[in-house]
Amino acid sequence: MPSTTLPMIQTYPKSINLDRTKLAATIDALNDCAQACTACADACLSEDMIAELAKCIRTDLDCADICATTSRVLSRHTGYDANISRSLLEACATACRSCGDECDRHAQMHEHCRLCADACRACERACRDLLATMS
Repeated sequence: MPSTTLPMIQTYPKSINLDRTKLAATIDALNDCAQACTACADACLSEDMIAELAKCIRTDLDCADICATTSRVLSRHTGYDANISRSLLEACATACRSCGDECDRHAQMHEHCRLCADACRACERACRDLLATMS
């Protein structure tokens, strides 16, 4: 099922200071990453070696929260403040890099960590790409 993000953004009646297609792609990447991180944290909790995955679980949950918040803020355009969006995108890119690095450490042993790392890398790229258009 295709995302409704772009169609929703296209219905916004006023101008938006960002490329709507790129904005929608970033929001989709943020939502995908938040879901992957949440699922990875849950899968880590089901592994036998939970203590060794504590940092992974923490970074998964932090990244999921930051991505979800960033997605919600980027979905609102009335009274838009580019400084807030920029700060959130930068924080999100940082969280995605950290989480992707941590998940990579476990990717050989846990497929859910590999998939999560991939989602984090894609989200980091999307955040940085959108940031580049805001400068």
